[in-house]
Amino acid sequence: MSLATASTRKPVQLYTAGTPNGHKASIFLEELKTTYGLEYDVHPVDISKNVQKEPWFIKLNPNGRIPVLVDTNRDSFTVFETAAILLYLEQHYDTQTKFGFDPSTEPNDYSELLQWIFFTHGGIGPMQGQANHFNRFAPENIPYAQKRYTDETKRLFGVLDIRLTDRDWLAGPNRGKYTIADINAWPWVSRHAFTGIETLDEWPNVKAWVERCFERPAVRTGDQVP
Repeated sequence: MSLATASTRKPVQLYTAGTPNGHKASIFLEELKTTYGLEYDVHPVDISKNVQKEPWFIKLNPNGRIPVLVDTNRDSFTVFETAAILLYLEQHYDTQTKFGFDPSTEPNDYSELLQWIFFTHGGIGPMQGQANHFNRFAPENIPYAQKRYTDETKRLFGVLDIRLTDRDWLAGPNRGKYTIADINAWPWVSRHAFTGIETLDEWPNVKAWVERCFERPAVRTGDQVP
């Protein structure tokens, strides 16, 4: 574990690993850094050695999962769960609402934002994660589980494809606006090949959206953290 000293630490401390969930947080932090100059420190967590289960980490997140964010600007307030981290950062640091919507003046757009965040948080992430597990890491070959979770991941990609018909982004009016809803979904969908879904040709709108997100420098940089 690397810890910045009190005199050198940056406003936000991110404890993370190079996974889709970890990259959600680092991509948004890179967007905020580019847009507002928000600085953050990265503390790599070696999940292959179960560092996230050690007592010091459990104090940050009792669930023992990455990423975790500690906000030294706000009395070291701690946030875990990726959707909660994105919403927290948008609330406190996206002062011009460039990556979200104002719930008071744009209530419908804000509701759409939440819907697509929760769609990924409760659907794509868990299902694609299970597909990854049974396709790559399970100690025994279980064809039923492999097919079930891979097929469900494909179905969810189909839902995204419907949503992205005649749209550039998941939430917002007209063709939409790039928001934390896109940031929340992209790290999973972009790793389709790791899941065993070789191409996105079956979902052309999703394929174009993945490429569109990757054109953003902050996405490319955040995707390499830690």
